[in-house]
Amino acid sequence: MEIARAAAGLFVKHGLRASRAEDIAQAAGIAPRTFYRYFATKEEAVAPLYAAGAQLWAEAVREAPAHLPVPEALEHAVRHTLTPGAGVSASSWAWVRTLIRLAETSPGLRKVWAEVCQAGERTLVEVLAERVGEHRGERQGEGADNVAGDSVVSADLRFAAAVASAAVRTAVEAWVAGDEPAEGEAGPAGLALRNLALLREFPWEERG
Repeated sequence: MEIARAAAGLFVKHGLRASRAEDIAQAAGIAPRTFYRYFATKEEAVAPLYAAGAQLWAEAVREAPAHLPVPEALEHAVRHTLTPGAGVSASSWAWVRTLIRLAETSPGLRKVWAEVCQAGERTLVEVLAERVGEHRGERQGEGADNVAGDSVVSADLRFAAAVASAAVRTAVEAWVAGDEPAEGEAGPAGLALRNLALLREFPWEERG
């Protein structure tokens, strides 16, 4: 994460093209060979920062009060992670905007962003499966003879997780593309909540 922060600082200050892997290593106080032990390219160096945001939201869904239905748990998580000063400090949103804007112009960084978003979606699938109790033993009445740690998640829940993830991702990307402040209805939290409102009619508990 220290390397990721050093890379982000250079990308924000000097731009992606002007920042070399060697520059990132120097800023992080490590040798170039140490940098390449963790990352194959300079673009990959910011992956931990991208991933931290996705993980923060998924964990907020997991930790939402148990009595909340899934749509409300998703909205609860958005308020606790995308509202400036809650999950991410207000000053950090300027960095978020710059780093995601860079992903729009750099194929290498765009690939890293896409891979992180995909990994975040897989995490959300598991989190939602836990909330609705959709596991192999619970769905099929199997006992303790199941393969350890194995679970089956239905296609509709995977679809719902994909849509929920896209609702948040596209909200952040839409905010990044403009010049609106991070606070308010036009900020990432406001846009994500508006997108998630469309999922309220999804039959979360009705699956066979």
